[in-house]
Amino acid sequence: MEFLSGEYLAALFSIIMIDLVLAGDNAILIGLAARKLPKESQKKVILWGAIGAIVIRVIATLLVVYLLKVPGLHLIGGVLLVWIAYKLLVEEEEHDVKAADSVWAAIKTIIIADALMGLDNVLAVAGASHGDFSLVVIGLIVSIPVVMWGSTIILKLIEKYPAIITLGSAILGWTASKMIVGEPFLSGYFESSFVKYGFEAAVVALILLAGNLKQKKVEREKNKSELEQNVL
Repeated sequence: MEFLSGEYLAALFSIIMIDLVLAGDNAILIGLAARKLPKESQKKVILWGAIGAIVIRVIATLLVVYLLKVPGLHLIGGVLLVWIAYKLLVEEEEHDVKAADSVWAAIKTIIIADALMGLDNVLAVAGASHGDFSLVVIGLIVSIPVVMWGSTIILKLIEKYPAIITLGSAILGWTASKMIVGEPFLSGYFESSFVKYGFEAAVVALILLAGNLKQKKVEREKNKSELEQNVL
């Protein structure tokens, strides 16, 4: 992929959007881990927590990029991303991060929790990079500090404009479909541009449709439960 070409910039935009949507919970993570520390120590925790997260994410993502060269793993990764994109639309994440009593304990908590929570992020970024290591590094270097310091704003924007989550899910779905289409032993099925782009569009549409139907079902059950409680 040529550096700064249209395709390169589109992939970089996808990576940054994936990072912002999937890593928005870092605000909660940092707040929970550092809430017992004084203000001046919290700044140090945010700085070194961000640096640690960048290093771990880059190493993990580059490892996954390398692993995706193994036959069959593009298909497996794509299917996993379809599920992650669907979950992004329908599930609310819970957080169980204990407050730390010291700066280094808080930094360690943030890095470990970020690594565990970021497994979906690593897979998505690896898929969106199409094997280009520079995309992985630039995308993470740009997005992780933004998430760490601007995550509170990001969370508020997501609450105010839920369409951001829908956009993020669509990008994940598109990335998943491209991973499946890019699987070498399936290449014969996608030789036609019509079939290839039709499949990619269908995957995105099915994820958004399934997520929307699930949301409506949950909302109906919630309203029904509240109505029954009011009657009682």
